[in-house]
Amino acid sequence: MTGLPTSRLRDLPSVDRVLRTSRAAAAVERFGQQSTTRAIRDALEEARAACRAGAEVPAPSDLAADALVRLKAAERPSLRPVFNLTGTVLHTNLGRALIAGEASEAMRAAMGEAVALEFDIRTGRRGERDDHLRTLICGLTGAEDATVVNNNAAAVLLVLNTLSLGREAVVSRGELIEIGGSFRMPDIMTRAGAKLVEIGTTNRTHPRDYLSAIGPSTGVVFKVHTSNYRIDGFTAEVSARELAAIARERGVPLIHDLGSGTLIDLAQYGLTHEPTVGEAIADGADLVTFSGDKLLGGPQAGLIVGRKDLLDEVNRNPMKRALRLDKLRLAALEATLKLYRNPDRLAERLPTLRLLARSAVDIAAQARRLAPLFSNILGDEFAVDVVECRSQVGSGALPLDTLPSGGLAISPQSGSGQALETLAAALRALPVPVIGRIEKQALVLDLRCLEDEAGMVANLASFSPGGGGAVV
Repeated sequence: MTGLPTSRLRDLPSVDRVLRTSRAAAAVERFGQQSTTRAIRDALEEARAACRAGAEVPAPSDLAADALVRLKAAERPSLRPVFNLTGTVLHTNLGRALIAGEASEAMRAAMGEAVALEFDIRTGRRGERDDHLRTLICGLTGAEDATVVNNNAAAVLLVLNTLSLGREAVVSRGELIEIGGSFRMPDIMTRAGAKLVEIGTTNRTHPRDYLSAIGPSTGVVFKVHTSNYRIDGFTAEVSARELAAIARERGVPLIHDLGSGTLIDLAQYGLTHEPTVGEAIADGADLVTFSGDKLLGGPQAGLIVGRKDLLDEVNRNPMKRALRLDKLRLAALEATLKLYRNPDRLAERLPTLRLLARSAVDIAAQARRLAPLFSNILGDEFAVDVVECRSQVGSGALPLDTLPSGGLAISPQSGSGQALETLAAALRALPVPVIGRIEKQALVLDLRCLEDEAGMVANLASFSPGGGGAVV
């Protein structure tokens, strides 16, 4: 018996023998000789360990098949599409806004061709990349001028570094927010070189607080729209319009960071009214900063709009080059903004608004269609119920607003929490991972963001209860 494992090891085929199989030849054709050889060696190493434990010696074709599976798995992109069934429309960890088809086409065209990125076709001379967006943004917001950088944190950083480097930035304590990943507004202000001057208290800030803080060393008055939280109860804040008048009287620019930012009144889609960029400009802000990939529904970007003289200073800052957008996101942002010229069709063409506007009745009907399919593949171990649920906007936008939605609540018949974790892992292992949320002893799949129902049905054909999703 002691010699049996050694005998098995001697029977393992060589790398060359495995390479002579038809499956290995197919792998070489697709992945190359070097990668295939490495994968076969890995498969042999694993088989060697299994043989030591008493397993049978695999055939050369089986080892080649194992190597092919490994190669396909390694080829699969890490940044993969998923089904977002979390109930959060703008999920930061899942890429936030889905861009419109027009934006995708614009990016595809920009990728495959030379484009006039910084070239003025009319004059034949060097141009500016902001020129592709400036007129469009100003027309939609009422601002004098506009520029774009790679996200809203960069927009805030650039503005403060330009206008308040080594000087004071006056801000209410109640607006010193923290966003995702423990990223705090005071840290951005410090890195920008501004001297933070906190005024008021967490829940109450008055005009007199600003008036007493603004002085010769003040670079900017900074207002942050607290889009990712709300304070209720005994509160007071200075409105943007009133604060603009104070800043103007003292000769200091007012910077208004809207965070998520929106160009339209979201109340028409059943959401709470958020201050629009146009309203912030009309209220008297000198510069307004906001995101492109949240409520705007475009690619990741930070937009800065407002007074031309201040934006001239911003654009002269050497940091602007380090924070600028590439041609792909410029193309996507331009295409997205052009959709806003036709507000009557905006919810139809812009995925973010389309998902937010989906009716609970339609979502519930979808849940009823999918429930039998899930029940069939899960068997008797789980109960699948059609449930009402509440979706949220996400990414710090409208934190108190939820939307009536529908979905499936999947609960183990045995009541085991580990069974839910195993199920969630199995759904994540599908060719297109399915991401839900676990709450109240159930895996909840909120269907608000499921537009490709046929794709989901096809995807579930590869379901394996043990979590070993198919490799394609």
